Amino acid sequence: MAIEAFKSLTSAAIPLDRPDIDTDQIIPAQYMKRIERSGYGRYLFDALRRDPDFVLNDARYEGAKILVAGRNFGCGSSREHAPWALEDYGIRAIIAPSFADIFRNNCVNVGIVTIVLEEDTVKELIERSTTEPAAEITVDLERCEVRAGDDVWTFEVDAFHRERLLKGLDHIDLTLQYEDAIAAHERRRARNHLGSLNHHG
Repeated sequence: MAIEAFKSLTSAAIPLDRPDIDTDQIIPAQYMKRIERSGYGRYLFDALRRDPDFVLNDARYEGAKILVAGRNFGCGSSREHAPWALEDYGIRAIIAPSFADIFRNNCVNVGIVTIVLEEDTVKELIERSTTEPAAEITVDLERCEVRAGDDVWTFEVDAFHRERLLKGLDHIDLTLQYEDAIAAHERRRARNHLGSLNHHG
């Protein structure tokens, strides 16, 4: 399943003012029996959404593509289903003070940008989106900037991950970049195998 290239995104943001959101909270285990990668969005934060006051139940945030969350987002198990659910729901970027490493890597595989900013900055963005649900945030991966109103913050991102996200490269695309080298290797291997057979024959 191809991933969408990410250069810059301007959207309202969903404020999730909770630390240590784990992958089981993102997508509970009972929904992981599906074979397809799509369709998980409807189960995103399933248990939390049973609270009528949970942010995803607030129609003012419908269609928002940026999630701003507390530290250690995506901790817990290494299940890929968590980024699948976020991406299927429409989330393209997550801003937090820190992420679980495996979760962050899994996000790249579905085209979600994960951005680490200082905790005070994240709190400011959460407060802004809480008091003004329509307030937009821009995530600019080309410039490595987050912009909100007159404020601009820079962020760091792994160069390889950034390149993949900018070009929308999944694992298959990465392999196909070496298609010529792989074909040449297979030709050499076939010749060597044939030569070995002729020698023994």
